[in-house]
Amino acid sequence: MERARWSDERVDALLGGLLRTGVLLAAAIVALGGALYLAKYGASTPDYGVFRGEPADLRSVGGIVRAALELRGRGLIQLGLLVLIATPVARVGFSMYAFFRQRDWKYVVITGVVLGLLVASLSGGIG
Repeated sequence: MERARWSDERVDALLGGLLRTGVLLAAAIVALGGALYLAKYGASTPDYGVFRGEPADLRSVGGIVRAALELRGRGLIQLGLLVLIATPVARVGFSMYAFFRQRDWKYVVITGVVLGLLVASLSGGIG
């Protein structure tokens, strides 16, 4: 009975919903951030002769979240991109959980290795 609740079809449907939700949420956050950014800076003329990197407060996850909570356009755009990057990582994490629930130990281990590699590469540990 427990295995039937976590059938392959149900897991596929849940994974599809997770991916759809992640992409739509990321798109909505980026769109809101873009609209706020354009409302504030849309009329200004860019100076393409001077390179300006990302501000220091938008170079960390904490800074991005703070800027997004303050409804700053660039912070929301960055947060949307983080959500977009996190979506496939969440998919792998959920797949590992689903394999665990199905008691498919071989795929739990394989998915765990993939998840570990993803996290390590995103945190700068592999590259």
